[in-house]
Amino acid sequence: MAIRTSSAEWKGTLKEGAGTMKLGSGAYEGPFTYASRFENGCGTNPEELIGATHAGCFSMFLAGLLTGAGFVPEWIATTAKVHLGAGPTITLIELITQAKVPNLTAAELQMQAEAAKKNCPISKALAGPEVRLQVQLVE
Repeated sequence: MAIRTSSAEWKGTLKEGAGTMKLGSGAYEGPFTYASRFENGCGTNPEELIGATHAGCFSMFLAGLLTGAGFVPEWIATTAKVHLGAGPTITLIELITQAKVPNLTAAELQMQAEAAKKNCPISKALAGPEVRLQVQLVE
C-alpha cells in the first residue's frame, strides 16, 4: 500500500509564532497560527485538516460499501465538525452526511454508514475521540 507524506514547520513561540502545513502531493500548502487554531484568525489548523481528511475517507469508504451492496451512489457529501476542547484535546467529531443513491432505503443507508464510520481508515486512526454520525438520504 501507499505511504503518504505531509509536513509542517513552526517558527517562534506558541502565541506569536506561525507555521505552514504542506501536503506531500503539493495539492495544498497553507499557513497556521495560534489565532487560526484557537481563535478566528486567518489560516488553517490541524483540526480542520483532520476534518477534511475524515470527511473524504468516510465518503469514499461509504461509496465502496454501497457499491459492494449493489447500489450505485450518485453523490455523497460529508461535513466533519471537529470539536477542540480543553487540554487542547479533540473531544468529538461529528460526521454529517447526505447521499443520493437510487433504490436505497434510509435504513440501509444508516446501516452502511455505521459500517463506514467504524471501518474507514481515518475513523480507525482516530478511534480515541467519539465520532458521531448523521446521515440523510436525499431523493
